[in-house]
Amino acid sequence: MEQTINPATSAHAVSRSRIAVTLVAIALLAWALLACFFAVDITEFGLVTRFGSVVRVVREPGLHIKAPFDTVVSVDRRLTFSRPGQAEYLTVDKKNIVAESLVTWRVADPERYLVTLATRSEADPRLADVMLGEVGSVLGTHPAASLIAPDGNSQRFRDIVGEIRERVAAYASTAYGIDVIDVELLRLSLPEQNRIPVFERMKAERGKMAKEYRTAGELQGRKIIAQADREKTHIESEAYSQAQRVKAEGDAEATRIYSAAFSRNPSFYKFLRTLQAYEKFMDENTTLFLPANSEVLRVLGPLPRQGAGSPSHQYATAKGPHDPAQPGAEAESMPLARRSAEPEQRAQ
Repeated sequence: MEQTINPATSAHAVSRSRIAVTLVAIALLAWALLACFFAVDITEFGLVTRFGSVVRVVREPGLHIKAPFDTVVSVDRRLTFSRPGQAEYLTVDKKNIVAESLVTWRVADPERYLVTLATRSEADPRLADVMLGEVGSVLGTHPAASLIAPDGNSQRFRDIVGEIRERVAAYASTAYGIDVIDVELLRLSLPEQNRIPVFERMKAERGKMAKEYRTAGELQGRKIIAQADREKTHIESEAYSQAQRVKAEGDAEATRIYSAAFSRNPSFYKFLRTLQAYEKFMDENTTLFLPANSEVLRVLGPLPRQGAGSPSHQYATAKGPHDPAQPGAEAESMPLARRSAEPEQRAQ
């Protein structure tokens, strides 16, 4: 029995298959169009790869076109840093130094970077190995004193760090396509087993330097004191000379005044000078033996009577203010020879 095919049904099936093929073609075309465009961020490099090999490197940010079957790998182009762990190094003078370093870098050749490292997790340990090797190589050619710089010469330390930077940059650029911006030695320390002896030696050196400074200060102090003493002696001599000159001028002026006063009234001047002299050397405990016709007696009291003309009465005494009415007045007026003989008689 033969089966009959309905022409209407057959035409409907053909149209459905054509619609499906058209939709698939449109979808494929849309996918191809979308796959041909890609965007590159300003902080990244775009590497277009085809079947695992790099076709081109896109450095400019924005929208770009590629083949639908190509892939795009993004590489970070921003500045970053790696911090290797602490490591112990040996200097040229056989001193152990513990150093901690820091390297700042960015990708300069993204194609080489993708081939050798590809990711940041691979770049950090590789750079750490390079840093440890180059730091040890450079520090091994310098003494420990160049790193510590006790004399304040920090240029030597900067030169050492610059040498490390150049070596690391040369190797990283050639091997990994990385541009090393800066390398720093963050911290330098001593191993635990060497720290105490080194600190004691540093204290001894500082003590020696302090002693030298104190000695130099004492020497300078002595020089200053000696200079001050010389200046003091010079000033005192000049002051004494000036004082003597002023005193001599004063004495000359006084002599001139005395001479002028004497020339005006010689008798009164003589009388006044006599009183001034008596005032200076006469007091209650002063005894004077003077002739009876002395001018002192004329000033202090009346002259002796005319009847007393014996030689024993040719001398009189004065003791302070003269008062003949006092009980000891007779003894006060005894001759000098008589009074001086009494102690000799008592002594016999």
